[in-house]
Amino acid sequence: MPGPQQQVTARTDRGVEEADVIVVGAGPSGSTAAYHLARTGLDVLLLEKSAFPREKVCGDGLTPRAVKQLTDMGIDVSEQAGWLHNKGLRLVAGGRRLEFDWPELSAYPGYGLVRRRADFDELLARRAAAAGARLVERANVAGPLVDERTRRITGVSAKLGEGREPVEYRAPIVLAADGNSTRLSVAMNRHRRTDRAMGVAYRTYFTTPRHEDRYLEAWLDLRDPDDRTRRLLPGYAWVFGMGDGTANVGLGVLDTAHVDLDWRELLRRWCEELPPEYGYTPEGVTEPVRGSALPMGLNRQPHYADGLLLVGDAGGTVSPGTGEGIAYAMESGRFAAESVVQALARRTDRGRELALRTYPQALRSAYAGYFALGRLAADLLGRPRLLGAAGAAGLGQPALLKIAFRLMVNLTEPNSKDALDRLLHLIGRVAPGK
Repeated sequence: MPGPQQQVTARTDRGVEEADVIVVGAGPSGSTAAYHLARTGLDVLLLEKSAFPREKVCGDGLTPRAVKQLTDMGIDVSEQAGWLHNKGLRLVAGGRRLEFDWPELSAYPGYGLVRRRADFDELLARRAAAAGARLVERANVAGPLVDERTRRITGVSAKLGEGREPVEYRAPIVLAADGNSTRLSVAMNRHRRTDRAMGVAYRTYFTTPRHEDRYLEAWLDLRDPDDRTRRLLPGYAWVFGMGDGTANVGLGVLDTAHVDLDWRELLRRWCEELPPEYGYTPEGVTEPVRGSALPMGLNRQPHYADGLLLVGDAGGTVSPGTGEGIAYAMESGRFAAESVVQALARRTDRGRELALRTYPQALRSAYAGYFALGRLAADLLGRPRLLGAAGAAGLGQPALLKIAFRLMVNLTEPNSKDALDRLLHLIGRVAPGK
């Protein structure tokens, strides 16, 4: 088993490496999938185009859904191990600030976490390697290997290391966990659905005396500073204390045809309007503003066909209502791993196909209703006139903020004593989705 810093690059003399399963991409979805696959004894190749540590644009805040996935992987999430724990979510809107604690549920813990993505992603990848996955860094996947007769994927071709040495990796099942651009999925004719909303996120870091804030903070009344009416924008801004003297500050917005702004400049100007106690100054910014796309609402399909499964951002698992991605990426990786384990235990081709088809079914069962609600909200928020009227009437109302909190965090269960909790759980399960 590789040590914590060892890169596995085992190959045959012919430049071909074989495995039971190949996972392309060692982000949260790919590493989670590789961990759950490897712990069953399967031979797993986990291919990462970069070398750790590497940067990813993210808010760095983790909800209890993500905490559950981490603890299920046996990861130490104590503060002594470098995690900052938080109590819940503070919503700021209409001049009001309301704090909502994470609910203590049977399925999820009552706390969230914060950790930088560069550190977080490497920790997950090393955990997968410790479980037996063969992690190969600097393996830049060039495209799929396809059986000409069946059109099934049989592996991937890649360029390995700084010397870009060509190599082939072969396996009967491949997981695409290569992010929003997902060149592997596109090469297999899995294209993004244009009827699904896309989002964008931009973030930076600045030094602040509030770096140990025990609440994640979301500002819902994000406005266009150049519009004379100060129109509300379809998104929100956040400030997440990192516990290391800095805060991650950013904004997430719907990338719609109705909104055409310089988001980096908007974030800079929004930061300048923060209250004095946040300690924001331009001199206190520690990193440049960086942005990325948010593939939402299961927007790339089919999630399984011809031996290829799409997980995480490659499959569009970001919540269209909130932009939360890490928890759903990890969950999708686990769903995919469970389907693959069952498939490889089957004795017939038909049996293996039936087992692999349970993966998109699991995604639909878990997310279709909730994501349908998110897409509805995204559609409404993407209409500036409607957003302006609704926002002016509702922002800051405690009852509406409570509903907003419950919808954003997606932490419900059917036997809750809270009537709103039970109602939202029911709606999330029966709302039409596809």
